[in-house]
Amino acid sequence: MIDAPRSVRPGEELDLDAVGEYLVGIDPGLAGPLEVSQFRAGASNLTYLVRVGGRELVLRRPPHGRKAKTAHDMGREVRMLGALATVYPYVPKVVAYCEDPAVMGCDFYVMDRIEGVILRKNLPTDMRLSRTEVAALCRNVVDKLIELHEVDYRAAGLADYGRPEGYVRRQVEGWSKRFRAAHTPNAPTYERVMEWLAEHQPAEVGSCVIHGDFRFDNVVLDPQDPLRIIGVLDWEMATIGDPLMDLGSSLAYWMQKGDPWLLRLMRLQPTTLPGMMTRDEVVTYCCAKRGLDLATFDFYRIFGIFRLVVIMQQIYYRYHHRQTRTRRFGRFIWLIKYLEGYLVRLIYHSPP
Repeated sequence: MIDAPRSVRPGEELDLDAVGEYLVGIDPGLAGPLEVSQFRAGASNLTYLVRVGGRELVLRRPPHGRKAKTAHDMGREVRMLGALATVYPYVPKVVAYCEDPAVMGCDFYVMDRIEGVILRKNLPTDMRLSRTEVAALCRNVVDKLIELHEVDYRAAGLADYGRPEGYVRRQVEGWSKRFRAAHTPNAPTYERVMEWLAEHQPAEVGSCVIHGDFRFDNVVLDPQDPLRIIGVLDWEMATIGDPLMDLGSSLAYWMQKGDPWLLRLMRLQPTTLPGMMTRDEVVTYCCAKRGLDLATFDFYRIFGIFRLVVIMQQIYYRYHHRQTRTRRFGRFIWLIKYLEGYLVRLIYHSPP
């Protein structure tokens, strides 16, 4: 059941000589031939398993091709991991961070591997969970997001990491700008959605560390006790911001029974299993835990889905312009087209 990498995708190979020389420079014990494979489930930063000197390390680097100006900031991700290491014991330990473009042409970092079970669209074939166990797992995963939101980010040294004031406004403006910058001729404009988001922004409910991409396939489970979380991965979009914006982004991936079939087709995590909370139940649970009194979650849900659209459009842009050859990215355009109508129907409270 342990999550396993596969062969490296063509065009995404590492310069093994350069990486090997760098690793020896930071630790002589990392000398020897490198065995490299790739974790291929993600669609943004490239993530590799590097075996050398009897150790298993994970290397993270930005994708190839055109990138948004503030995206894929390796140094920012490393700083977040370092700050959280003593207050949120689920982050991986960073071994080294390289800013020298002479090594690999980009910033990258290396961390210790957290070996465990990572849930994808469905449970591993060898995993059997009862409805009660699924409910416990679901609650444990959601609790880790709540626990992150309760971290004292100032005490962790992250007081200057983000700008909490005006966070909602900057997010709406920023993601709208990113969508327009990554637009391709075959994609819908999303202007009605962006206009609605600009006109319906709520006030911030607070400021905390937010993950930005919190979902089941970024959570590592203990192989001996798969209801226990031992790691949280992929801190690329972490910052200081509004916890409800983080929850909205997370629930954009949370498909459930009763959703339109095309929406369920894009399911990446096993949230349709009997025993899982519904999206509304997750919202109610999180708000009760945090003492938040919320009249409606509509804005955060619509924003979260739009943000996911922008991420897909940015990735599709690279595929459209032949900056990546990963064929599954080419299918993103059909979801991008579908989700515009879906969001418009949500905005006007029509059956989705």
